[in-house]
Amino acid sequence: MSGVSGTENRARRGWLLGGSLVGCLALGGTLMLLPPERPEGPRPASGPAAAHARAAVTGGVPAALGDLAALIDDRQASLRQHPRDARAWAVLGAAYVEQGRRTGDAAAHFPKAEEALRTSLEVRPRGNVAALEGLAALANARHDFRAGRRWARAAASAADDDRWTSYALLVDACSGLGDHAGAGRALERMLELDASPAARARAAGVYRDQGRREDAAAALADAAAGARAPAERAAWLERAGRLAWERGDREGALRYFREAVRVDPDQRAAQAGQGRALAALGRTSEALSVYRIALAKQPLPRYALELGELYESLGLDHAARVQYDLLRERVRNAAAGGVREDLVLGRFEADHGGRQGARAAVRRLRGEWRRRPSPAVADALGWALHRTGAHREALRFAARATDPEHGGGVRPAAYAYHRGMIEKALGRQAPARRHLREALRTNPYFSPLAVPLARKALAELGEVPVDEDVPE
Repeated sequence: MSGVSGTENRARRGWLLGGSLVGCLALGGTLMLLPPERPEGPRPASGPAAAHARAAVTGGVPAALGDLAALIDDRQASLRQHPRDARAWAVLGAAYVEQGRRTGDAAAHFPKAEEALRTSLEVRPRGNVAALEGLAALANARHDFRAGRRWARAAASAADDDRWTSYALLVDACSGLGDHAGAGRALERMLELDASPAARARAAGVYRDQGRREDAAAALADAAAGARAPAERAAWLERAGRLAWERGDREGALRYFREAVRVDPDQRAAQAGQGRALAALGRTSEALSVYRIALAKQPLPRYALELGELYESLGLDHAARVQYDLLRERVRNAAAGGVREDLVLGRFEADHGGRQGARAAVRRLRGEWRRRPSPAVADALGWALHRTGAHREALRFAARATDPEHGGGVRPAAYAYHRGMIEKALGRQAPARRHLREALRTNPYFSPLAVPLARKALAELGEVPVDEDVPE
């Protein structure tokens, strides 16, 4: 299997309990995932909901939560009668990956996904592209992008015909690692093979990372217009909303997010996005309401952090602490499902844990940097170092996060703010002023806590030319 080292193959074979007798025992254990046994017979025909979800999860597009539940029931019923159906195991695993991703409950779904996918490989070790792709998707969802890249390369190599979905997963893994050259090569190959709405949406992510926001927005508009199902269209609308938010377009972002939720009420990322936009528009009660709904249905740590910071900006410290406690709980839940949330936890510790928390964040984020040296991790590590007083080392990472040669072409407002504050601490007034103003120009509403600090820092740095005025 190309793309996977010999050592990894041996480890995986050990994990899979190699050998026919032990393999049968492993398969028997995995059957515990299934409902009560049914008589042997022909494979039942899938219902419409299960068929829709199967087409989605095997075609690289988001699926509706209700359809996913129907697909899982359908594959379990089929596997009870035909337990050595490798394809059914792979589809079941892919459905669990998508269900865990959409609900935010990694502990409940990702271990089941891994067991199903590895059982599929045990039943059919060679040429099992569906299982390899499922394992790549699972690794990416767990933020283990190095494993995701290996599995995606293995899937691309194992396919008899070229499958764009293997390259789409490779794009995601390379982007997560900060390997933007690799992501670009994988994207080029993917677009040679397919021009579907899902492929265009993947392209938008790469364009965004390259700082090509207009190209990204156009690709997402095409993807949303060409989507074949509501859940797919809602996913691309949510991404379009994120792009609009990054450039400070509160009203445009809110329109995208609202339409996404209208199309698919289970689109929780769009609900959290509404919270961001509504808070920026001063509609605080509405913002708190939609944030709470998103968190109740998809309790991701990053939503808890955003809501906690919104509460803190309003002086509601007790409510903020409740959300920060929830953040820690959700990080633990994610870890039980194999998901590392060190990036969001490190960001939280750096900003809300005092000097001791910042030191813990540095240790955590150094490990994350070794695992995935991306601009997002460089920014977070640089900020954590700054919070401990290590400003010179902090600037090296902040510069890396905003360096186009290392994938920092997108330059989010928070990255520019962090760099500007680090430069101010080092007495570098001109670049500090430039980057702080860049942050407020890019998105004057990027953080309810940081924006006032950026304005205060600019005032302390002194007057600037009139033509550089920052919007209030």
